[in-house]
Amino acid sequence: MANGPQGTPQRLGDYEVVQWIATGGMAEVYVGRRRGARGFTKQVALKRILPQFATDSEFVAMFTDEARLCATLTHPNLVEVFDFGEDGGELFMAMELVEGTTCARLVRAAAARGEAVPIEDALFIVLNVLRGLEYAHDAEDEDGRPLNLVHRDVSPGNVLVSRTGAVKLTDFGIVRAAHIERRTDTGQLKGKLGYMSPEQVTGRELDRRSDLFTVGILLAELLTGRPLFSFGVELDILFRIRDADATTFLRYSGDLPPELSALVLRALAREPGDRFQSAGAFAEAIEELVRARRLTLGPVRLGAYVEALGLVRPGTRSGEFRARGLVDSTPRAKPLRSAEAPTLDDGGPATYRLRLGDGTTQGPMPLTRVLEALITGRASFEVGVSRNDGPFRPASEHPELRRIAASSAHRWDVSITSRDGSRFLFDPRSLPAQLCRLAVTRDTALVMAIHDQDRKKLYVADGMLVHSSSTDASELIGERLLRSGRILPVELDMALALAPRHGGHVGDALVGLGILRPRELYEEVYAQTRLRATEILRWRQGELWVFPGVKTQEDVLPQGLPMLEVVAQGLLAAHDEETLRKLLTPVLESPLRPGPRTGPSVLSLRLPPGPERALLGPVGLSLAELILKLTREGVATSHEVMAGVFIGLVSGVLEAPGWPALPPR
Repeated sequence: MANGPQGTPQRLGDYEVVQWIATGGMAEVYVGRRRGARGFTKQVALKRILPQFATDSEFVAMFTDEARLCATLTHPNLVEVFDFGEDGGELFMAMELVEGTTCARLVRAAAARGEAVPIEDALFIVLNVLRGLEYAHDAEDEDGRPLNLVHRDVSPGNVLVSRTGAVKLTDFGIVRAAHIERRTDTGQLKGKLGYMSPEQVTGRELDRRSDLFTVGILLAELLTGRPLFSFGVELDILFRIRDADATTFLRYSGDLPPELSALVLRALAREPGDRFQSAGAFAEAIEELVRARRLTLGPVRLGAYVEALGLVRPGTRSGEFRARGLVDSTPRAKPLRSAEAPTLDDGGPATYRLRLGDGTTQGPMPLTRVLEALITGRASFEVGVSRNDGPFRPASEHPELRRIAASSAHRWDVSITSRDGSRFLFDPRSLPAQLCRLAVTRDTALVMAIHDQDRKKLYVADGMLVHSSSTDASELIGERLLRSGRILPVELDMALALAPRHGGHVGDALVGLGILRPRELYEEVYAQTRLRATEILRWRQGELWVFPGVKTQEDVLPQGLPMLEVVAQGLLAAHDEETLRKLLTPVLESPLRPGPRTGPSVLSLRLPPGPERALLGPVGLSLAELILKLTREGVATSHEVMAGVFIGLVSGVLEAPGWPALPPR
């Protein structure tokens, strides 16, 4: 077998793996061969789901949907799926093998020669894509019900051109259909970044007209030899698509027939109602233009042009065609200097790979997963990071990762500070008491709590909680906003693209985009910080590191949260009545009395009436007597009394014989 990436299989089911072709976002593709009786052989393309996604239910569902759907679609302009199987837990599908190239490579090769694709070949390619889409859009299930398919990923990389000039659309991996709607929800950013419709970018409902917009992008790029939207930073790309900004096409289409330019601009209309309403109508408009202009289209001509660009091995038929001089084309655009030649890749958002300390790599993955891995400590900041298959470089050398790479807030080794730290083994009584002590003494310190694989940091300044970080990905601002429905996935993707301009802060990017108001961002950051402190208080055991005098390098809360109040509110939510009863057993019969005068006040805890009343009860009563008294008076429940007393004891508002004292610092 030809060389391929590490982990390339020798066989998949009944198929011998002959050669690796490419690796995409969720799958790898190989040339495969199946042998049969009496010397029969059949070469196919084998598409295997990447091993790291083999246990991801969403990816598996999408891959299975693609195979099931494509098996029902049979059309000369669609890549056919022959087989679907599983080998050692790895899913794969066997598809028609197209020996040739992609439109992405075709446009790049033409641009390298300082020209665009000839009009005839560009129209022939798009006409065939439209015929395939027309069939797919009108497809029905076995009961005759419309499937309402939307491909959602029509891009140059997914349009194959064979060495004989056949054109086929492939990759229905993120197709939307009536029966798989659950996995392609409105509002999710699905598709390659430079090849989406305005409604995809803005999270609106999609129909077949979304695919026609992306066919318009394909046609514009074939005719001009330049990317229409996919240049510059990712946020600018999204804005250009949102606004259907055809400036690039208008700038470089001056020598096209006016009726052809008008046809492209109609396909690129911002509103779906202003576009062609079906692939068939789009195709008919092209055919009418071909007739009016007396253009000659066909696979032989296209195959010869592909061969002339050096994208396929020479063949007799295309060579004869070239000899007749029919593939010569006069560049319609100003020849490009090498420094300004456009790069038409597959148009996807930046993808990353991580090289770990043991030499293994992870990826490809989007920026969100890289940030999540680094921030939560699943990957060290010493790993190598590759962007878009570039060289592996330290995270600090990537602008979008520079801020978090320079911050100690997301480094989880206890040796992150040169200052001496104190280590305590904690339980549900000593942990809140340690935090309260920091508040009462108005200390400035870094607190790191460790419980199994979970780690959290709290930065305290003058007894106020001013910053936090965590290894729990669910606590990240973006994830919290998504779960609450405050933002859409597409909005988070846009914010991530813009974050480097805001010092790497996703929240500030959301404000800059107008998705959040500044007040809403502040509220969310305060809630996130309070949540992290509260979650620590739910832990039953672990270790606590306190580094006196350590300040955060991150932006702090404009007004810190009073640590005493945070602990008190967190404890109210952390323990049920049964847990409190067990924690308070040592002092159940002990007399309760006020803490030292240097301790905190009851009011500083900001407790609700029931628990607060427990701290204001008669001096000298035991906990058992206090519960009996206040419940009989109807001013507090037993749970509220125990919660109030527990908070009083850990904060120093109350004292009781038998309550464990804190160890010295």
